[in-house]
Amino acid sequence: MSIMTIKDVEQVQTAFSAAGLDYDVELTNGRISIVGPSDIVSSEVSILFSRLLANWVYPRRLGRVFDSAGGFILPDSNLTAPDVSFVRAARLRQSPRYFGELVPDLVVEIKSQSDRIKPLVTKILNFINLGAVIGILIDPDEETVTVYRHQGEPSILNNGDILTLPELFPGWELAISELWPPIFTEEETQG
Repeated sequence: MSIMTIKDVEQVQTAFSAAGLDYDVELTNGRISIVGPSDIVSSEVSILFSRLLANWVYPRRLGRVFDSAGGFILPDSNLTAPDVSFVRAARLRQSPRYFGELVPDLVVEIKSQSDRIKPLVTKILNFINLGAVIGILIDPDEETVTVYRHQGEPSILNNGDILTLPELFPGWELAISELWPPIFTEEETQG
């Protein structure tokens, strides 16, 4: 099997788009991976985290927040898209109309129903090894948030805990319980 390139990824993505298919394509070690839609719980967790982060980042002009469609070409020539990512303003003064050609400062992976934890951790650790400041794994099934940094062991946060990332967002706090999709009461759904 031949080694695939970014140009090959672009051709596959163009073909999918032309066929009306909504798949994202990633390149890892010369192999193309097709990434289909995730379950709606993971999607909702992603939007909740993104919204809470972006509401802090943009008014302070700290940088840029991207969703799972934002692809990054990494120094190891891989093309990948974290579920949520952040790049400091000083590192990306203007977004290109192309893939980001840098390592995000923050990468977030959200476990979907079909994901296995080990590949997600491997992906996060690769980002950290390439220069990401922080990697986060959110597991909606266990309702945990695991934070990875260059130094030290990962820290696991549960409901009742507060996520802080002072290296990137001094003063920002996120209650872990705010990440989980709400369950609406019958009274809330009436009327």
